[in-house]
Amino acid sequence: MFRQCRLALLVFLLVLPVSLGQAATEFMPVDEIKPGMQGIGKTVVSGTKLEEFGVEILGIMENKGATGDLILVRTYGDVIDRTGGIAQGMSGSPVYINNKLIGAVAYGWALTDHKIGMVTPIGDMLKLWDMPDRYNSSTVEKTPVPGFEELATPIMVSGFSEHALTMLQDKLKPLNLAPYGVGESPSTIKFDPLEPGSAVGVELVRGDVSVGALGTVTYIEGDKVLAFGHPFLKKGNVGYFMTNAYIFTTINGLENSFKVGTVGEAVGIINQDRGSGIAGKVDQYPAVVPISMEVEDKGTGKKQEAAVQVVQDEQLFPALSATTLFNVIDKTIDRTGSGTAKVSFEISARNMPGEVIKRDNMFYSPANIGEAAVAEFFDAMSMLASNQYNPVDIMDVKVNVSVDDERRTADIVEAHTKNITAKPGETIDISVNLKPFRGETITRVVPFKIPVDQPEGSLTLEVRGGGMVPVLQLLAKNQVIDEELITLNKSKDKNKKFADVVSDFLARDRNNDIVVEIFDMDIADIIGDATKQPKKHTNENKKQDNNADKKSDTSVKKDTKVKRKNSLATDYLISGDTQIVINVEKNK
Repeated sequence: MFRQCRLALLVFLLVLPVSLGQAATEFMPVDEIKPGMQGIGKTVVSGTKLEEFGVEILGIMENKGATGDLILVRTYGDVIDRTGGIAQGMSGSPVYINNKLIGAVAYGWALTDHKIGMVTPIGDMLKLWDMPDRYNSSTVEKTPVPGFEELATPIMVSGFSEHALTMLQDKLKPLNLAPYGVGESPSTIKFDPLEPGSAVGVELVRGDVSVGALGTVTYIEGDKVLAFGHPFLKKGNVGYFMTNAYIFTTINGLENSFKVGTVGEAVGIINQDRGSGIAGKVDQYPAVVPISMEVEDKGTGKKQEAAVQVVQDEQLFPALSATTLFNVIDKTIDRTGSGTAKVSFEISARNMPGEVIKRDNMFYSPANIGEAAVAEFFDAMSMLASNQYNPVDIMDVKVNVSVDDERRTADIVEAHTKNITAKPGETIDISVNLKPFRGETITRVVPFKIPVDQPEGSLTLEVRGGGMVPVLQLLAKNQVIDEELITLNKSKDKNKKFADVVSDFLARDRNNDIVVEIFDMDIADIIGDATKQPKKHTNENKKQDNNADKKSDTSVKKDTKVKRKNSLATDYLISGDTQIVINVEKNK
């Protein structure tokens, strides 16, 4: 009987902590909170260990918060002495009075007493769980709390070079985010499940590199999580990675103290980002843009591969994708300066005309070849993210880059043809003499077909490098061509279909192309046929137009016009231009 009693007591002691851990957390509403009350807060200031600090209530600031009242507090104790006050990254730290949760540390002041701060009431944060989750990442204007400074959310970046980090800082500056370079979390660390007071991460890029923000968990109920106590980007319904986090240390600063840490394993999704905090769910994950990159330095033979997942936030993923690619290039070539790069990429996506974008081009920069190499990739991602037609679900992105420190540029010296006269529909060969940088003159031949509808008489052909702006467009840009005609073309742009936008991007001349095109001062060909009157629509016409619109958006349209230019790819970036004149004779 004694042994049975002892066994029963042991079972009771083992079960007791679990039962207590599962007890529902009680909340204290704002109207019960009085000045002078004291309690505790929980946070992590080093590693993953939870520590407590003292909290004293100073008063209630009515209607001062983004969604209601704020609670004015003074913090104290050993933890606060070590951190120098409320530190960036402590936002979300839960505060309890008499074991009842009152809210999350969220606001403070810079260059003043860092021990004084503001707490967002838990009642306001709980409302986040009632928000609809439609993955709507439209931008919501951020409304600051007057007189107080929202605790900045540190953006911790691992795997980035110094130059790539500088580029990322420039890209994220409009969002008021300041990235810091950190290392990865120790491989020996085993993360426990999230709990109130745990360090938590909001990750935007994960994989071979990481870009994420750090804060603190406020409250957990089942698979639902509340954190921060203030917005991250205040973008409403979002889809970011929720991760655990490791804190290397907390730095005591004059203006502000802040935690230095890094995100850990992905544990769920952050789906709400609003005035009273962020909310998410465990074991659910966001939609991502998967990107695989291969970079080779032709000079050293060094090759590097990387794979990342970028959150599908239309405002963020173009800059994050381009910056990540620049980082891989920068770490591979391990230098800054001049060079030539060949770049090819393939983007596969749903709800995009053609479903695949393939593009290759060549770039040269005398100052920073890495930045030049990512420019067109950034353009492509921005085109998809900001298109005015429909959201695009990017399924896969592959990028291949080869960089050479040799300058591979060539100037057009002259162009000529043996065919002084030609007939409509006839193909003539244009010989183009090129002078490579510090090289001997070479010749490339570009075939050009005279349009079948070309009238009799002189035909001027423009021969130029693919990266050169055509003369007429340059004249238009400098307002030599009537501004009113250019303005009229805006209506044509508004009527463009998504397929037209993608087709125009794919039809861009490449920097290493020799382009031969007709130079005929036809304004309509340069700025669009703006002189045509718009067609009047009957009901029947509208039906036909609507059907045509639907068809045009399903695939990239092919140009049915007579081809008025031709191009030839070379191994050089082509600069310069010239003209030749052909006499077109009528067919007998």
